[in-house]
Amino acid sequence: MENTALILIDLQNDYFGSFEGAKWQLNETEKAATNALKILTKFREKNMKIVHVRHEFAIENPPFFAPNTQGAKIHDTLTPKENESQILKHNVNAFKDTKLKEILDNSNITNVIIVGAMSYMCIDAVTRAASDFGYKCFVAHDACTTSDVEFNGIKVEAAIAHAAFMAALQFAYAKVETTNEILELL
Repeated sequence: MENTALILIDLQNDYFGSFEGAKWQLNETEKAATNALKILTKFREKNMKIVHVRHEFAIENPPFFAPNTQGAKIHDTLTPKENESQILKHNVNAFKDTKLKEILDNSNITNVIIVGAMSYMCIDAVTRAASDFGYKCFVAHDACTTSDVEFNGIKVEAAIAHAAFMAALQFAYAKVETTNEILELL
């Protein structure tokens, strides 16, 4: 797949149960990160475009991803290299108020592979926006993670929330594949 970029969304310490002091642990973040690393490694081997996206809240007393904290740093297993693009965002959608689209367009990117967190928030938002901008989207569902969510007194377990959002993205916005299926495309 030519003209393809990997977008890694919010794989930051506060989401990892294995990170001491994590503020917002997600379900099986380490497993998702291991799969994201497989794709990242392949992109590095092939010298393909990589964009790391990191979230910091621009509010007082944020619940997680507080500016200038260890929790807001990208997890050590996925540390960006000097030649890899990095985006700092303050919104759910990584395109909003950032240079993400400019970075992709300046590299003539037409396809994006999306991994990271959280499935029902930032992964959903960036995938829908990327599709609306005309990029062909691929989501490695086993390289994404999320948490339990509750609405109107109904608790939805992380695995069900993840599956529901992956199904919705697959319906109209992206090709949703396993890490191994993505690797075969590369």
